[in-house]
Amino acid sequence: MSELYAIIKRPIVTEKGVTKKDDERTLCFEVAVDANKTQIRNAIQLLFKIKVEDVRTTTTPGKLRRRGKYAGYRSDWKKAYVKLKAGEKMPEYAEI
Repeated sequence: MSELYAIIKRPIVTEKGVTKKDDERTLCFEVAVDANKTQIRNAIQLLFKIKVEDVRTTTTPGKLRRRGKYAGYRSDWKKAYVKLKAGEKMPEYAEI
């Protein structure tokens, strides 16, 4: 079970993510950078006990951050958009 949480780090609860959830039956998660679509699909199906239709991923490069004379980059991170099959119940994690 802990390897599932290593793949799926957290749900992304933003205005865009909640809109996609309501309109397109699509959930948005931050996932491990080295996770592939098959691993993401299996982890979501086991964690939430739902059927997944499609998984789309995007890798976001880290931004340059400065603190005075010191500069560095944030880590790269990966986002997954998971579309549920028709008739599946949406998990309610976005009640903020």
